[in-house]
Amino acid sequence: MTLNQLRAFLRVAALGTFSAAAAELQMTQPSISELIKRMEEAYGVRLFTRGARRLVLTAAGEQLIPFAQQAVDGADGADRALRSLTSLSGGVATFGLLRNANYYFLSELLETFHSRYPGVQLRIIGLNSVEVAEAVSAGELEAGLVVLPIDAEGLSVTPLMKDEVLFASADPAKTAHPVTIADLAATELVLYDAHYGWKDPTRRQLAERAQLEGVTLTPRIEIEHVESALGIVALGGGDTIVSRAVAESKAFPENVRTVSFAEPLYDTIAIIQRQGNVLSPATREIARLAQRMLLQQR
Repeated sequence: MTLNQLRAFLRVAALGTFSAAAAELQMTQPSISELIKRMEEAYGVRLFTRGARRLVLTAAGEQLIPFAQQAVDGADGADRALRSLTSLSGGVATFGLLRNANYYFLSELLETFHSRYPGVQLRIIGLNSVEVAEAVSAGELEAGLVVLPIDAEGLSVTPLMKDEVLFASADPAKTAHPVTIADLAATELVLYDAHYGWKDPTRRQLAERAQLEGVTLTPRIEIEHVESALGIVALGGGDTIVSRAVAESKAFPENVRTVSFAEPLYDTIAIIQRQGNVLSPATREIARLAQRMLLQQR
């Protein structure tokens, strides 16, 4: 059987008449009828019976529906994927960015993409990795960059790079040697991403380590942004954790020092999309640029 036969079969099944299917597929009614007839003759079964006002699927027709739909969807997806390779003159790129993307490459990424493809509309959302993963899973975003671990059911996850997580304090004595989870539990913690709390990927890693060590991590202050947390730390109001990208930025407070964990801790940055989903050309290109820029920072 051919894709044309399967397309004709699906439209007749959905619309109930040869004439309606022919009009939608821009074919003649006899052509649609002939396509169905050849399938029936090839397998020696009837796919439709004639009802009062429309054609009705037989048991054989009902059995064919899911397989026909799968074949047509697969062919259409392949067609879109190949055609999209040459189409970047318009469209919309929907992409999610990980927390603190500004400390990696955000401005350069957007500037580079816009200069190359000025006709493409960008919809770039910078959220915590938790929300990026949820938005990609729900189809609200096509793809995104996240910090692992995330809840990855139904997602394709490609790790790209690691960025070390450091302990940060304005007290030189606290950064004189690598810190342990017990040290972290004993200090006055100032943690950001208050909205996401312990669902945040970096915090999840810390919580798992604390559980294994039999200690509890209780922040003294929770705030939304890393910059605000660092401002409190710089004033001696507590200690925090930061990625190396943040620690090496120009905006990092001069009197705040960092040190590694005794058992090094890393944020693993990955790109995600829904399993089996074909990205639009615009989103695929911004994902490619983001991946390249991250890999250059290794």
